[in-house]
Amino acid sequence: MIGLISATAAGAVARDRLAAAWPGRAVVYDGPVGEAVRRAFGECEQLVCFLATGAAVRLVAPLLTDKTADPGVVCVDEAGRHAVALLGGHGGGANALAVAVGEVLGAAPVVTTATDAVGVPGLDMLGLPVEGDVAGVSRAMLDGAPVALRADAVRPLPALPPNVRPGATGSAVLHLTDRVVELGSREAVLRPASLVVGVGASRDAPADEVCGLIRDALAGAGLSPLSIAELVTVDAKAQEPGIVAAAARLGVPLRTYPAEELARIEVPHPSDAPLAAVGTPSVAEAAALAGGGELLVPKRKSAPEGRAAMATCAVVRRAPRGRLAVVGLGPGARDLLTPRARDELRRASVLVGLDQYVDQIRDLLRPGTTVLESGLGAEEERARTAVAEARKGHAVALIGSGDAGVYAMASPALAEAGADIDVVGVPGVTAALAAAAILGAPLGHDHVSISLSDLHTPWEVIERRVRAAAEADLIVTFYNPRSRGRDWQLPKALSILSEHRDPATPVGVVRNASRPDESSRVTSLAGLDPAVVDMMTVVTVGNTATREIAGRMVTPRGYRWQSATAATAPEAAS
Repeated sequence: MIGLISATAAGAVARDRLAAAWPGRAVVYDGPVGEAVRRAFGECEQLVCFLATGAAVRLVAPLLTDKTADPGVVCVDEAGRHAVALLGGHGGGANALAVAVGEVLGAAPVVTTATDAVGVPGLDMLGLPVEGDVAGVSRAMLDGAPVALRADAVRPLPALPPNVRPGATGSAVLHLTDRVVELGSREAVLRPASLVVGVGASRDAPADEVCGLIRDALAGAGLSPLSIAELVTVDAKAQEPGIVAAAARLGVPLRTYPAEELARIEVPHPSDAPLAAVGTPSVAEAAALAGGGELLVPKRKSAPEGRAAMATCAVVRRAPRGRLAVVGLGPGARDLLTPRARDELRRASVLVGLDQYVDQIRDLLRPGTTVLESGLGAEEERARTAVAEARKGHAVALIGSGDAGVYAMASPALAEAGADIDVVGVPGVTAALAAAAILGAPLGHDHVSISLSDLHTPWEVIERRVRAAAEADLIVTFYNPRSRGRDWQLPKALSILSEHRDPATPVGVVRNASRPDESSRVTSLAGLDPAVVDMMTVVTVGNTATREIAGRMVTPRGYRWQSATAATAPEAAS
């Protein structure tokens, strides 16, 4: 929850705007400001204070306990010009909150944490447990001093700055491992979630016995409990109190598998006892191996004094999975790039894309991001490159204009990608939507997008689709309408539409939608001169109900156009 506190009328107005933007997340604290801050500090994960920074500091200072527990605090000035991350920039999420406040109020976020200010990922913000001299290693990263990266494997982390690299010689060291390491000054270790612990237990096995067994098994193999991704067992033990409590104490999820699935997994130490009890000759080893990986600790039993063992466990290390984000950048304007797309660009350590698209967002990349760019006509090559980099374990962003799934990079990339990597799709504003917004409301009813490029699709297929759209009275948006080497396809497509539509049917022509040199015009099916169209243009042809009203294209929401006057009324032709 986010607590909102204000002291003035202007602050209350801005406060209420945040409350309206974040329903269910934000709580307004009324009454005397000091008491409101104290209550919100104890009850909320984050605070936004519409107060002078000095006043906020004096009110918050007596409440501080520990940076890992204190809420993040953002302070907004009286004029709403700045949102300052005052406390808990990383741990409390105040840096991200300042950005979110700025997006709602139009305030400039002021990020006060050094790593965020220069675009370097904070070691405590990578989503992994971190131990050691975090401040010392972070200082070395910020100072540009050599930081040796000692990683057991490549993992999908954000880009680290160029001075952090394998083989670097310097006094600072960053480890990335699930193994126990002895740390000195200016050494830190990031713990990947790479270990899976399979657990079997007799009925009513004590939680202390299960936890002790896991602890001893990991210690004996030199492994860190902070790298446990999950506990796994058989379905029959899903509610076993000792196993459930062990997962809760370790702070990891508990996953279960059907006995028949575990029975099919080959293990080094099968046993008749679990076969008779739960229907599989192995629980701990089979469950740990169910998701694949390397068996580091074969089945071992607990060793309580004076009675038989009631628990077994086994430990497997799963291979890291790379991550591929296919990101749509929108039509070109920076303010039409979605926040999710921005986040994925910052999360990537490798960026793959067309050179002119890379230039659009190069300033958003973290220092140290590997950029693999190429020119026009290399879509399949870029897709293969992105998938190959993800298979190496990297966090990869493959970028495309508009929406990456519409005439862009998602199709070739997903055709290349297998189940061995994680794939995330990030939608973007398409050229058709950007052009439609400029033209008015041409897509108010059923519509279709058709590319007139016959480089990848035979013209016979394209023509059949244009004819079907014409006969179905669909609004049509033409992508790739005309180039120097393809100058006859657009006139042919328009002639097909003319067989089914009046010559006065409105047609919208938008070039470089949302970019500084944007241009647009509304003409008619008979009046469109194909010579004014090029590859940077989107052509939208209305259906039989589309009209031009006040210079804009408008298609009614309903099937029946009642009249131009009725169409401008609320809910016309709904």
